[in-house]
Amino acid sequence: MTETPDSAAENRQRRTQQTPRRARIRRRLLWGGLSAAFLVLVFGGAAAWLGVQSAAIKDNLQSTTELLPQLKKQLAANDQAGAAATVETLSSHTVAAKSAGTDPVWKAAGSIPWIGPNFAAATTITVTADDVVQLAAKPLLGAFESLDWKSLTPTDGAVGLDAITSTAPSVVSAANTVQLSYDRLTAIDKSKLVPQIAEPLAAAEQQLGDLRGTLNVASNTVQLLPAMLGGGDARNYLLLIQNSAEVRATGGIPGALAVLHTEKGKIQLTSQDSASAMGAFVPALKVDAAQESIYTNRLGSYMQNVNMTPDFPTAANTARTMWQQRHPGDVIDGVITLDPSALAMVLEATGPVDVGSAIPEGVEIGTLPTTLTSNNLVQALLSDVYANIEVPALQDAYFAEVAKTIFTEVSSGKTSGEKLLAALGKGVEESRIKIWSARVDEQSLLVSQRIGGAISGPSVAPAAFGVYFNDGTGAKMDYYVKRTVQLIQHCSSDGYSQYTARITLTNTAPADAATSLPKYVTGDGAFGVTPGHVATNVIAYGPAQARTQAARVDGKATPAGSFTHEDRPVGVIRVELAPGQTTTVELDFAKVVQSSPAQLDVTPTVQETKDVILATQAPKGCTTATP
Repeated sequence: MTETPDSAAENRQRRTQQTPRRARIRRRLLWGGLSAAFLVLVFGGAAAWLGVQSAAIKDNLQSTTELLPQLKKQLAANDQAGAAATVETLSSHTVAAKSAGTDPVWKAAGSIPWIGPNFAAATTITVTADDVVQLAAKPLLGAFESLDWKSLTPTDGAVGLDAITSTAPSVVSAANTVQLSYDRLTAIDKSKLVPQIAEPLAAAEQQLGDLRGTLNVASNTVQLLPAMLGGGDARNYLLLIQNSAEVRATGGIPGALAVLHTEKGKIQLTSQDSASAMGAFVPALKVDAAQESIYTNRLGSYMQNVNMTPDFPTAANTARTMWQQRHPGDVIDGVITLDPSALAMVLEATGPVDVGSAIPEGVEIGTLPTTLTSNNLVQALLSDVYANIEVPALQDAYFAEVAKTIFTEVSSGKTSGEKLLAALGKGVEESRIKIWSARVDEQSLLVSQRIGGAISGPSVAPAAFGVYFNDGTGAKMDYYVKRTVQLIQHCSSDGYSQYTARITLTNTAPADAATSLPKYVTGDGAFGVTPGHVATNVIAYGPAQARTQAARVDGKATPAGSFTHEDRPVGVIRVELAPGQTTTVELDFAKVVQSSPAQLDVTPTVQETKDVILATQAPKGCTTATP
């Protein structure tokens, strides 16, 4: 068909009109393609850059983690040069990790939906790691290098306080840095993290948590020690020497008593007395109603019973009041307690001591050693003394004299301060040494630490359990009792955890204990317990808000006393063991709301703590997850 002039003109006009439109479309397509290509390049480049930064973060943080055990060993070995080199290497790695984690592209990725929180968490981890090295590790290393251990060794009976005071700012600052860093990590919302981020974060939290606890103790120590050693005004502390042969919740009956006087770093053991000589307090001193309902008013009636409660602040405050009533004019600034095992640890540092002068005049030595070592001290104080000294007052005098001899040896300056600190630290870790201060500001620091011995407050873990023992024989038979304590975690029920405290006790006394052991040791039936048998009140504490449930002895259901102390459930069961007999007590705790790992505190006894507290048994075959 032939195109007419008119139609040809119309087609030309149409093509003329369409040309700009097509050009615009082509230009749009071109710019769109270029833009898409640019975005691909940008995002591809950003992704590649993020990959490079991710590798830098991972490699440097991994190197940091691998170096930490090495630093710990170097510090323990007093290798200052090695520790300094390791800290510098750590610093290079944390600086590099932080640089990658705070890179503008990496930080921008933190705002991307869904995946962004993982980039933000990684940033927080790198910043935290570098803060810990720069603001905690380096200052601490400087304090460590400047600290002269010899200055902590008593000279002329006094500990040099200047060395402690000079290191205090660095230690306190480091502790605060680690605490803030730990808080920063725990504040991260872990529900939005992928495993590649969540797992390293959990590991970092655990490491910082452990370090936080250690540094908080160190921080409080350097703040408290100069003042408590009389750096300002002189102090007087009541010393309770616990006798583990007659067990009490915090360790043992406080039979021998003395006063420690501290002034300008000098420590002297001055006044002495015995719990039995102080007699009964009538009327009984007031103790809070919750504890009196569990332990009766015997808490406030006799010095021997002030520590039937595991709450050391209560025991110490009561003991202080009793002492001041019996010794008018004495002002007691605090209370310190320790047991024979703690004294044995001190002897590991000092070496043997001659205690021949501590044996009362007219007493046959028999099997009682005149030289005490870390190996024979516990047996001498908790067994041999009763076989050779019949009069209770003389037994207490022997205890006090032994303690005085050891304190004299410590203050003589023959033992290095480093060794003494290690020995005392071990005693604190095993709850064999506790301190309470009558001064509010000092007690607020002590109560936040293990050495304060509180059953509630900042020193107590959220999922805290406690198993404590009080003698029911009225004698010294606990020297022969062997114990193990274990927590058994069960499958969760209704969203709550459930635990069983399993306690096994064995009376290892000889079969003829009724006749072969001194009457003072067996009790001779004075309190209704067959001679040679051991009666024990087992007290188990659960976490706050939990509930006591069933109780069993050797697998058979048994009634148990049920109480509450500081919002913690308390179960009490009394058992009696003949020589050679073993019994197992089980107390169930339900409705445990805490999801953190369970922590177990146990009365320190004659046994080593590692032989008493067994690892928590985890549940098996659960159909529902433990919260």
